[in-house]
Amino acid sequence: MTISIQNLSKVYKNGTRALDNVSFEIGKGLFGLLGPNGAGKTTLMRILTTLMNPSDGEVTINGFDIRKNRREIRSMLGYLPQDFSTFSRLTAIEFLDYSACLAGMNNRSERKKAIEQMLEKVGLYEARDRLANKLSGGMKRRLGIAQALIGNPKIIVVDEPTTGLDPEERIRFGDLLADMSREDIIIILSTHIVGDISSTCQDMAMLHNGRLVFKDSPDRLIDMARGHVWKIEARKDELEDIKQQYPVVSTIKSNGGWEVHVVAKELKGHKGTAIEPGIEHAYIYFHEYGMILDCIPSKQCGPL
Repeated sequence: MTISIQNLSKVYKNGTRALDNVSFEIGKGLFGLLGPNGAGKTTLMRILTTLMNPSDGEVTINGFDIRKNRREIRSMLGYLPQDFSTFSRLTAIEFLDYSACLAGMNNRSERKKAIEQMLEKVGLYEARDRLANKLSGGMKRRLGIAQALIGNPKIIVVDEPTTGLDPEERIRFGDLLADMSREDIIIILSTHIVGDISSTCQDMAMLHNGRLVFKDSPDRLIDMARGHVWKIEARKDELEDIKQQYPVVSTIKSNGGWEVHVVAKELKGHKGTAIEPGIEHAYIYFHEYGMILDCIPSKQCGPL
């Protein structure tokens, strides 16, 4: 199972270039697509799910062309859009039954069993008879996750996966996707929240202004920042100066002052201790210093 994206561009009628000559491949497992709002992530997701045609370039999914083989591709897909909505007259279980039918689950008894198991997995079994549009925001998001996963799709695309989820729900969702990623399927998480790119992601890409600026593993991104993330013990009167000089990742109040985590190639005029970076530190370091890796297999990328 492979998704191949070659020289993909999308220009809207108003002239906005949402994607600019993007090329990379996605293999089986959990794949993270990261970038700020407006980077082109949702446009790419809509193209991959056959909801939008590209302006130029090619996309093939398991050998099927995105333009010529929509029916075959859609039969393999599970999709949770950012603006997921339900039908006002259907309960949660009725909506999931409708989604399962669309996914090709025609055996009624097997479908009923799969729906009940899925409602249990996403923590909605007790709310199964509640009108779907009357669920809380987090519950609606969980129902959206359930409809994307029902029918055992080979490719799962989730746009902004943790929108509306509380911390416990985020952990449950992450664990569910991690379990599924061990199978022969592709799971794509598109997000602007760095923390959504789980350590279980085998591969990731970053978009910036419609261009591919990074394609490798999260560990490779973290390696870039190693030796450039610092902990500074600062007095209150030093805090503003530190914020002016360095990108600040976090500030934690401590006895007599602040513990400040910053990213920098080197500290200038401040004493600090180098600490082990995480994915959020690495993301900030990458964008602050415009680092472009040799691993990107094209010459389209330049400094940010």
